[in-house]
Amino acid sequence: MRLHDKKILITGGSRGIGRACVAKMASEGAAVAFVYQGNRQAADELVAESTAAGRDVRAFQADVRDSKRVHELVQELADQWGRLDVLVNSAGIVRDGLLGAMTQDQWTDVIETNLGGTYNFCHAVVQQMMYQRGGSIVNLSSTAAEFASRGQVNYAASKGGINGLTRGLAKELAPRNVRVNAVAPGMIETDMSAAVRGLAGEQIKKAIPLRRIGQPEEVANVVAFLASDESSYLTGQIIRVDGGISLGGY
Repeated sequence: MRLHDKKILITGGSRGIGRACVAKMASEGAAVAFVYQGNRQAADELVAESTAAGRDVRAFQADVRDSKRVHELVQELADQWGRLDVLVNSAGIVRDGLLGAMTQDQWTDVIETNLGGTYNFCHAVVQQMMYQRGGSIVNLSSTAAEFASRGQVNYAASKGGINGLTRGLAKELAPRNVRVNAVAPGMIETDMSAAVRGLAGEQIKKAIPLRRIGQPEEVANVVAFLASDESSYLTGQIIRVDGGISLGGY
């Protein structure tokens, strides 16, 4: 198993892509700690399923916007494990609306959760990984960062910021053998995309060259590759997992 004995921290792990990442990495032999914000039932169910399968998975409640709590959690895990091999920043939200009608809270919530939360966890793990002289950080971006969509300027801005953070941090940490990459999913079948898929699901499928909506597990497969030593010469990259929709043309 390519992730055997890796110590991995995943944010947003109780649902969607984050949940798929927890299941995938634990199945490949990693010890996984995941962060959830409010859905205790979903977190407990995931831990129970993993434990029943003989996997090492634990859950921690935290608001990714709370820098103090984030740093305390990372320190607790580093003390318990002795190291931290991989960070996956998967926590994210949408608060869609046209900019002219968007409230300050809609803007702030998305920026502080998606971009601010990613920053908080990167900031919390960076010293440990530099000390270890090794590690992998995988940030969840989105094709929305590059391809315009009405009603999502806050989400697009947050994911564009993640792309910039990823590339800049990769440059900073490369001399210490710490790799930083991002995965940019297109339309994936999660609860977060349910509203959009409900309104225009068939139209979206027709626009995707592979003619289907992606599954969370397909994104998790790429994240697991970036977490593994198989990607040891890969850093500063934004990898699209979008069924080809970013190809454009006809």
